[in-house]
This record gives sequence, C-alpha cells and structure tokens, in this order.
Amino acid sequence: MGAMKLGVNIDHIATLRQARRGRFPDPVEAALVCENSGAESIVCHLREDRRHIQDSDFRRLKKSIRTRLNLEMSIAEDIVLVALQVRPEQVTLVPERRQELTTEGGLDVAKLMGRLKPLILRFHKKGIKVSLFVDPIFSQLHAAKQTGADLVELHTGRYANAKTDAAQLRQLHTLRLAAKQACDLGLPVAAGHGLDYRNTAALADIAEIEELNIGYSIIVRAITVGLESAVKEMVTLLSRVPHELEICR
Repeated sequence: MGAMKLGVNIDHIATLRQARRGRFPDPVEAALVCENSGAESIVCHLREDRRHIQDSDFRRLKKSIRTRLNLEMSIAEDIVLVALQVRPEQVTLVPERRQELTTEGGLDVAKLMGRLKPLILRFHKKGIKVSLFVDPIFSQLHAAKQTGADLVELHTGRYANAKTDAAQLRQLHTLRLAAKQACDLGLPVAAGHGLDYRNTAALADIAEIEELNIGYSIIVRAITVGLESAVKEMVTLLSRVPHELEICR
C-alpha cells in the first residue's frame, strides 16, 4: 500500500521569470525544491510559442533533477526533434493551440492515429516512454492502446471546473470509470488539469490512478507559504487515502 504519486508542473515558475525576461525565478532550482519536498516527477511543457519553459530550461532540467522528467509537448516536428535529442524519461503528448491560456481538452487519439503510431515508435527507439493526454472516453482510451502508448493521462478539467456538486460527482464517476477501463486495457493511468487543494482528495480514492500531475495551484499556494510547504501539503493530501500502486503494470 502507498500514497498516490505527485508530479509537479513547474511551467509557471518560468511564466513569472518571462514576465521580466530575466534569470529569476529559476525553474530548475524550483524543480529541485519540489523533489526534496516529495514530488516523484517534474513536469514541464515546452510549447511551440515558448511562452514559459525554454529549450535551455528543458536541457538543464534533464541534467539536474534526480526524479523522472515528464515533458508535455505537442506533436509538432520541431518540438519532437528537441525531445528526441534531450531524451526525458517520459513525454506526454497533448493538443496545443497558440491562443489558449492552458491546454484545452484531450488529444483526439482516434483522429491522429496515423501520425501517433510512427511518432511513438520514434520515442521508443530512444528509450522514452510515451503518455497520451486524453479525455475520459473509452473510444480514446481504446485508440491510445492501439497506438502503442505506454500510459494515459486523464484530462480532469471538466471535473475541476464543474459548477455544482452534482456536476462534479458526475465527472468524478466518469473519471473513475475511465481509469478502470484504461487499467483493463493494460494502460497505467495518471490524471491532471485544474486540480487544486480542494478537489484532489476525491481522486486519491481511485485506485487505478497512479499519479496526479499538478502545477498552477501549487505555484499559487507557494506565493503565500513557500514552495517547499506547498508541495508537502499536496503530498500529504494525496497520502491520506492509501491504495495499491502500479496495479496495471
């Protein structure tokens, strides 16, 4: 038995730095604090527009951190080439639109099957695991399995943004069902998007979900309590409901 894993997304450390185009705060320094505070992976998104994380950040993270580096990325070829060169332990393929504030919705794996299959093979040849960021819909999970992906990350945005308790419960049920379906397909499950200190506890009770990837709410909390405390608080929150880990492997 053990606690759900926490992956901390450090994009918004870089967002703050880019506001002044300076050197601080340093996302690599922040990543090391997150590791020392209990994070089991570090997540960053190298966007095509480079609005926060820069190529140099990504390369320094690969050299500096001790835990798993999970690169969120689109399937644009220039980003693919950077990822193949740096070789993080994992990439998570996500949809990306230039004008969005943050990733909106899951990847349409069924539609992109012809592009994803050969791309995933390219990553596997470099020893890089591939996760697909998908909506909690069986057709997308089934398509993800067909691509040869190593795992899926369930998009929790509709759950996190639900306006009523009843709506949130419906979305929680959808996530619970999708996690079970993914596990039945032999796909390990992570989840993330829009999660914070109020809505993660319910997800910690879903045994099939091995890891939650959380960024913005932790960085916001760090403004008042410090990054170390913010990460430790989330780790503690996820450890309150122990469950069996890695049951899909």
